[in-house]
Amino acid sequence: MSLPKDLRYSEEHEWVKEEGEKVRIGITDFAQSELGDIVFVELPEVGEELEADEPFGSVESVKTVSELYAPVSGKVVEINEELEDSPEFVNESPYDKAWMVVVEPSDASQMDELMTPEQYEEMINED
Repeated sequence: MSLPKDLRYSEEHEWVKEEGEKVRIGITDFAQSELGDIVFVELPEVGEELEADEPFGSVESVKTVSELYAPVSGKVVEINEELEDSPEFVNESPYDKAWMVVVEPSDASQMDELMTPEQYEEMINED
C-alpha cells in the first residue's frame, strides 16, 4: 500500500497536500482498495464552501457508494473533471491522477489536526 510522506491524512481516509495557500484533496490508496472498482465520482461545484468533517461528494464502486468527507473547511477552487469520464483513476493512481478537489482553506490550523503518514498507518493497521 502506498502512503506518501508529504501528505496529511484524515480519519475518513482522505489525503491532503499543501500547495501554498491551497490544498489538494483525494482518497487514500487504502480507501480505494477497500471500495473496489470505482465506477462513478460525484464532486462539488467550483465555488462551493466545504465544512470540515462534512460530506462534499461521493465515490461509487461496484460494491457500494461511499461519501467523501472534507478534511478541512474552505472554498472549492478547482475540481478534477477527468474523474467524470475516468473514475478508474481513483483505483489506478489515487495520489496523482485521482485528486478530487483543490480548496482554499478558511482555517489553516485545521491542517495541524490531520494525521501524519505514521499516525494514519497506525490507525489502518488497528482496524
